[in-house]
Amino acid sequence: MPIVDVELVGDRPPGPGLATDLADRIGAALGAGPGSTWVRLRQLPSERYGESGGVPEGVEPVFVHLLLARRPQAVETVLGDVAREVATATGRPVEHVHVVLAPDGAGRVAFGGHLVS
Repeated sequence: MPIVDVELVGDRPPGPGLATDLADRIGAALGAGPGSTWVRLRQLPSERYGESGGVPEGVEPVFVHLLLARRPQAVETVLGDVAREVATATGRPVEHVHVVLAPDGAGRVAFGGHLVS
């Protein structure tokens, strides 16, 4: 059930098929089967992004918000794998990919009206 929101900071538009590529790559990193990882891809223009002290030249981060049914056992390894796959797919340095893991979705998310348990 991975639900993933990916937000690209920057002004260059994402390439065609990037959302599907991200879904495939992130799903594989999470060990999720086909048709079970959903990605929503958004772009945030550079002018709408800031960092304390200013944004270093050329930095275009990627924010990944990840909702899973349950926290993985090897969470640090899994989140590192997700970050590397997103970096590869987007062509951005892995150190600029930030993954946020939401609380477990089991008992909180319903698909077609059916609660994930």
